[in-house]
Amino acid sequence: MLNKYKIIVTGGSGRFGSHLKQNVGKNYIFPNKKNFNILNLKTLIKYLKKIRPKYLIHLAGLSRPMDSHEKDIARSISLNIVGTANITIACEKFNTKLIYFSTSYVYPGHKGNYKEIDPVLPGNNYAWSKLGGESAVQMYKNSLILRVSMTEKPFVHKYAFADMIANFIYHEDFVKILKKVINKKGILNIGGPTKSVYNFAKKTNPHIKKKYLKKEKKVNIPINASMNLNKLKKIIS
Repeated sequence: MLNKYKIIVTGGSGRFGSHLKQNVGKNYIFPNKKNFNILNLKTLIKYLKKIRPKYLIHLAGLSRPMDSHEKDIARSISLNIVGTANITIACEKFNTKLIYFSTSYVYPGHKGNYKEIDPVLPGNNYAWSKLGGESAVQMYKNSLILRVSMTEKPFVHKYAFADMIANFIYHEDFVKILKKVINKKGILNIGGPTKSVYNFAKKTNPHIKKKYLKKEKKVNIPINASMNLNKLKKIIS
């Protein structure tokens, strides 16, 4: 069904964007920054007017390294908040369905099992920047916000936290889910089974080393941002 419609994807050169590009049809369009600069609203409107896509999947933005959002807040704000606001304005102009990739880190990150209707309270600037993007998208009703917890396969880091609880899912597994949720609206948690990051990582990286988040003073990430996935399970079951 999706093959009938044009789907624009921003951030096609990123980690998930690159994987998505290899696993979708020709109707998915991955514009470069020259033709589709999220910081230039005029170029966005011009491009959408020409292509007239039914969907726009917004992946572009600043994610890693995490501390870059603390060291350069201007760049974080520009790419993740202003850029997303521009995307939203352009999509609204042509009634293009907007699918925005946010993060599980927007939740407080203390007790876990967060539902989509639970209060949010980011614990670092990365999460604040993604929540800032959510604010713009929330104002546009023809949209879907995905609060995602995903990573590359195999797990790329040399260590993983044994006391950090999350819902990580690999890129390749998420591609299958994306096709099933793209027509939904509102907010949707996306991830895999709840477990420690260490237990998740060691399945694909048996040599992974164990660390503990509570002992890492310089690492500012939530210890338990696990999400309630009941809403997702009903959709994909």
